[in-house]
Amino acid sequence: MNQLLGEYPCKIDPKGRLRLPTALLDQLLADERESFVVNRGMEKCLVLYPKKVWDEKSVQVSKLNEFDTQSRLFKRAFYRGATALKKDGADRLNFPNQLLEWAEILDGEVVLAAVDDKIEIWAAKRYEDEMNQERDMAELAQIVMGNQNNG
Repeated sequence: MNQLLGEYPCKIDPKGRLRLPTALLDQLLADERESFVVNRGMEKCLVLYPKKVWDEKSVQVSKLNEFDTQSRLFKRAFYRGATALKKDGADRLNFPNQLLEWAEILDGEVVLAAVDDKIEIWAAKRYEDEMNQERDMAELAQIVMGNQNNG
């Protein structure tokens, strides 16, 4: 897994095209720079996966028990709106309008937030609001990291 880093303010043009920042592209392995998959995120953002990463996630999701109601619901939600994208010669990706509308990316101002091996695409205002929520990082760290062995 290639861990991606950084936050990148960007613009999506009126045709739904976004130029990927060079600093972000440079973090991707050579075979991960051309093909991507975008879908709805867990929050009100889009998630852009390099195709190789999407394939790995899809394998995990495909292993869920199809006879379990919650698993079926999750599979539908995970794949809902998933769209394969190829970068054009100007390093742009063309996003489907339905996904941009779902994520309320209406004015074209977005933030690309690298999170592990994927890129979250947020409406800039929503991202700012989300990141500025009052949270106690120490308490959150204890909740999500407290039971892990650091050795």
